[in-house]
Amino acid sequence: MKTILMTGAAGGIGTFLREELGTKYKLRLSDRAPVQNLRGDETYIGADLTNLNAVKRAAEGVDGILHFGGCAGEADWQTILDANIVGMRNVYEAALQSGVKRVVWASSNHAVGFYRRDQTIDHTVYPKPDSRYGVSKVFGEAMGSLYADKYGLEVVNLRIGNVATQPVDKRRLSIWVSPRDLAQLCAISLDHPDIKFEIFYGASDNARGWWDNSNAERFGYKPQDQSEPYADAVIAKEPPASPDDTDEIYQGGAFVSTEQGGGRPRSETV
Repeated sequence: MKTILMTGAAGGIGTFLREELGTKYKLRLSDRAPVQNLRGDETYIGADLTNLNAVKRAAEGVDGILHFGGCAGEADWQTILDANIVGMRNVYEAALQSGVKRVVWASSNHAVGFYRRDQTIDHTVYPKPDSRYGVSKVFGEAMGSLYADKYGLEVVNLRIGNVATQPVDKRRLSIWVSPRDLAQLCAISLDHPDIKFEIFYGASDNARGWWDNSNAERFGYKPQDQSEPYADAVIAKEPPASPDDTDEIYQGGAFVSTEQGGGRPRSETV
């Protein structure tokens, strides 16, 4: 059984994946907050991602890293900088210094959120982030490319849509990924022998999807779940949106317009 470090283990994705991956790997769980209710092959080690030495201690002796820590949504620049940029650099540097070969991490659909919903995009598209959060995910993908090409790490960027037991709105009918499908992607990303540097979309088999995920499929990904069985109920409870609403035009949804937590109002930006 491989020992896998999971950062952000107290968060939503970590909680889902502990359930799905706990019988396949020995999980070393890490977060700033204590992780509750440890199971048989789980251990906990606290670490703040901004502290390189703490991340190195957490990474020592593991076979791979699932990096789900950091800021999980739009925020002010300082928060994004500390959690998602400095923290991301520390994860890669800790892996390199600790001899950990494989890093799999939660990139995001918001790295490409300014593509239109009437476009189908694949893993080769140029980044079009929709937010400061999205910029931090583009940074993480670029860091992964550097550490793969320059230092020989094996890296998978998972451009995750929305992880939940079921989709809860119209947009998420296109980007939803079930916990078991995400767990399958994580296992492929951790174990496939031919991975060097790859981008996979974290999505189930969604008929309304905007992403061509054939790159994940060529490594064996076969999603088990679909959003369409939930579509009628979701659409029935959601009021119609204006076709001119930018949040409806672009894949990133509300992230393309929100300024939550960020500096000057948009009317004053240059």
